[in-house]
Amino acid sequence: MNSLDWAVLIGYFGVMVAIGVWSHKRVDDVSDFFTAGGRMPWWLSGISHHMSGYSAVVFTGYAGIAYQYGVTSYVTWSFPIAIGVAIGAQLFAGRLNRLRSRLGVASPLEYLKSRYDLPTQQALAWSGVLLKIVDVGAKWAAIATLLSVFTGISLNQGILITGVITGVYCTVGGLWADALTELGQFVIQLLAGVAMLVTVLGKLGGVSALWTVWGELPDTHTRPTVGPYTLTFLLAYLFIKTFEYSGGMWNQAQRFMATGSARQAKRAARLSAALWFVWPAVLFFPMWAAPLLVTAHRPDASDAYALLTERLLPHGLLGLVIVGFFSHTMAMCSSDANAISAVFTRDIAPALSARARAWSHRAGLLAARLSTVAFLGLSMAIATQVNSPTFKDIITVVIKWVAGLVGPISIPFLLGMVRLFRRSGPTAALVSWAAGLFAFWLTNYGLNGVQLQVQIVAPVTTSLLLFALLGHLRPEATPERDAVLARINDGEGDGDGDGDTGGAAANLGGSLPEQGDGSGGVRGVRAP
Repeated sequence: MNSLDWAVLIGYFGVMVAIGVWSHKRVDDVSDFFTAGGRMPWWLSGISHHMSGYSAVVFTGYAGIAYQYGVTSYVTWSFPIAIGVAIGAQLFAGRLNRLRSRLGVASPLEYLKSRYDLPTQQALAWSGVLLKIVDVGAKWAAIATLLSVFTGISLNQGILITGVITGVYCTVGGLWADALTELGQFVIQLLAGVAMLVTVLGKLGGVSALWTVWGELPDTHTRPTVGPYTLTFLLAYLFIKTFEYSGGMWNQAQRFMATGSARQAKRAARLSAALWFVWPAVLFFPMWAAPLLVTAHRPDASDAYALLTERLLPHGLLGLVIVGFFSHTMAMCSSDANAISAVFTRDIAPALSARARAWSHRAGLLAARLSTVAFLGLSMAIATQVNSPTFKDIITVVIKWVAGLVGPISIPFLLGMVRLFRRSGPTAALVSWAAGLFAFWLTNYGLNGVQLQVQIVAPVTTSLLLFALLGHLRPEATPERDAVLARINDGEGDGDGDGDTGGAAANLGGSLPEQGDGSGGVRGVRAP
């Protein structure tokens, strides 16, 4: 990097902070901070949902997979995510929006206290927070790894720089700042990705390289599934990602909650699914062709894309691509920080402290910002240990830990909104959660020689089966829980689900319990 590249990078950081400061004016209370007050346009929500779904791990861990195995990096990663988000657009996006518009909640998990009970809500909240600290730590380590390739600064220095900048804008501006910076980051990544694609095509002989380059690459590069990434892995990943990217990752649930209606939430999900189909293929082609242009130094080839960028791009454009690396990581980490802050402020703190249950709007907003800073600090500390024997390496954390653990957390959360599972109550939720976590430990650390796809799918499958089975064997449906479900589900089949609640919900009146601000339950439930 030279002074021109640094100018581009510093300018990018400055714009991100400026957006955060501008967004500060739009944040008056915790609803604005966590769900944009339900005023986010569907197209902005869709782009934000897409951008908050992946990070610089694409340019390190997945770049290594693309370098070593070829198109399987797309077939077994972004393609199943696209399918999963499309499924979630129909099953979960509208329901997640109704959590805010009909139940008046600001945190994705806030409804769980009334849907199940307080212990269930707390179990999911605490385990999800701890998982996300590790997950975001891996993202910081990924971007710091790239930064070290270009600048020579240490891993810890890179973590500190990116974490502090991200902390400034997402703490000041909340979800509005996250979404608006993600829009800017999407534009930057679009320019950077296209520039990289054009440069690589020029180096390989022009546009015809799109179909001629494969004869020069290893035969395995054209196989949709290869190595550890088998068809079974693909199906397991699709199963996991349908839950994870449809709201199991709380930051993405917030994007659907932030739109004005259930119809808009579904449109946002469909836009995100379309982007997942198309955009990763543009990013991956240079990585697939990389073996013809550079030789990776690391055993996992996680430095391949950085070496390719450094070799091919002129200064200035190099800085733009580096900014693109930052854009994905900062998008995901800032959105995760906002989601975790919502869960802590609205769900965890009120269960621990009577004072938190009585927070004023101003005090709640201050708590939200302080908890955002605390989460970022903890995840940055974890990032310094991501290559330790406990976590092994970046891609292991992302594929194994996140894919394996998000299922037990998301099953009671997402399926708890669906009428089909109305009989599944607190017992089903807690047992399925605990058994899923045990299945993760058993397949990853308790047994030797377990296949990767089994490690990934065993926890979520265990949770799903137990959640459904216990709901049948030990039903815990109550009028109060059915009332919550009616609010979330009414409107199915009416075209958009945004109009009158109709049917049972219209006759509920004030039957749902009214709770004070910060109670952690479904508070201030109101007719739409």
